[in-house]
Amino acid sequence: MSEKTYNLPAEFLADFMINVFRKIGVPRSEAKVCSDILIESDLRGIDSHGVNRLKPIYYDRYKKGILNTKTKFEIVKKTSTTAVVDGHNGMGFVIAKKCMDMAIKKAKKHGLGMVVARNSTHFGIAGYYATMASEAGMIGQVTTNARPSIAPTFGVENMLGTNPLTFGIPTDEAFPFVFDCATSVTQRGKIEYYDRTGKDTPEGLVIDRAGNPMTDSAQILKDLVAGQAALVPLGGTGEETGGYKGYGFATVVEIMSSALQSGNFLWALSGQKDGKSAPIELGHSFLAINVDAFVDTETFKKNTGNVLRELRASAKAPGQERIYTAGEKEFIARQEREKSGIPLPPSVQKDFSIMKEELKIKIDFPWE
Repeated sequence: MSEKTYNLPAEFLADFMINVFRKIGVPRSEAKVCSDILIESDLRGIDSHGVNRLKPIYYDRYKKGILNTKTKFEIVKKTSTTAVVDGHNGMGFVIAKKCMDMAIKKAKKHGLGMVVARNSTHFGIAGYYATMASEAGMIGQVTTNARPSIAPTFGVENMLGTNPLTFGIPTDEAFPFVFDCATSVTQRGKIEYYDRTGKDTPEGLVIDRAGNPMTDSAQILKDLVAGQAALVPLGGTGEETGGYKGYGFATVVEIMSSALQSGNFLWALSGQKDGKSAPIELGHSFLAINVDAFVDTETFKKNTGNVLRELRASAKAPGQERIYTAGEKEFIARQEREKSGIPLPPSVQKDFSIMKEELKIKIDFPWE
């Protein structure tokens, strides 16, 4: 196997992923949705949630029988502005995209639209769905819970998921304001990335059951599953640096993503039942706010742009050349990677070769 990182065109990777999803039973149009969202993550420079997760998160879960590749999208309750959806453990990408589409349509007609989903699965980057709203001239808010990872303040047990609280806001600039991050200092996907690239996890991001810092990335991933490690909430451990804030936001997301649709939460999302792998059955929420219901959309975009431009033009710390606003780095990364391609480290190359062989996909990889 190659020891070199290869940069491959997004179109090439998309073709391979669509083939993989098709081979495991995902309908063609839905396979493209899944591929598009994974590719978008990598194009934005969010390597922790991109094509590298094709095998461990989606392909392997399909093989374990805990992921339905044919998605049953059931609306179990609805009003003019809201809906509750059951995804029946189908493809999270498909469920989430349909939910945000529905929220946007409701918001266009009534000013606000909100849809929550239960029995869903991992859906990639939450920012993709928030951006759907911003592209429609709306404010988007997205939440999802996840497998237990974060310890509560003064605790050491991983109870809450990494639980992103995500916003997409339209502007008059070339890119929207997209704030998409975990409510922990880091997230599981980043530690998976450290492990794949042979790096230790920086100290201060993860603790063990004694409250001591952990840095061995491979061991952290094992211990998170076993309940022997926990991610630190935003702000760190304790209260002096504001760890209670990250803990509080993570709890808000857990409630919004579970209690609002009467779904599973906390350790019920462990993916384990009676010592065996089980569906994780995630919950999500999608809110679309029609800006035009409050103020002229173009005026809103201009004012939002002015806020961001003033922030970027403010006084910089010594030695710093630039201030960024949320979504800007991802916009820059996308421009670069559309030209240079998406980087695939050796560990991901190995995963791709395994899937190619097992599924008998006819494609030539440059490392083979």
